[in-house]
Amino acid sequence: EVQLVESGGGSVPAGGSLRLSCAASGFTFDDYAIGWFRQAPGKEREGVSCISSDGSTYYADSVKGRFTISRDNAKNTVYLQMNSLKPEDTAVYYCATRFYYYCSSWESNMDYWGKGTQVTVSS
Repeated sequence: EVQLVESGGGSVPAGGSLRLSCAASGFTFDDYAIGWFRQAPGKEREGVSCISSDGSTYYADSVKGRFTISRDNAKNTVYLQMNSLKPEDTAVYYCATRFYYYCSSWESNMDYWGKGTQVTVSS
């Protein structure tokens, strides 16, 4: 059974940093793309970042230069390092995957989701 469990959320002041983790199980982790998404109250879900099986990375324009996605295949874990956080980054953050190597069309084609972790950035 595919399982994704997010952790690392919390409350930080603007300009601060957090590192989110997504622990995966139930599939051959290193073969598949993993993405991070977020959803703020009253807003639609937004794709934040994706990392392919080969390590290629993709970012939403809103987080480029501030967030970094990485994967540790030995630990079956994907990370999202978030620096220079802004109040508009406040949201529930989810990781997701699909059984495909690459991140093409990743924002609309994920099949398995975690339950999310809350990130709150105060001004």
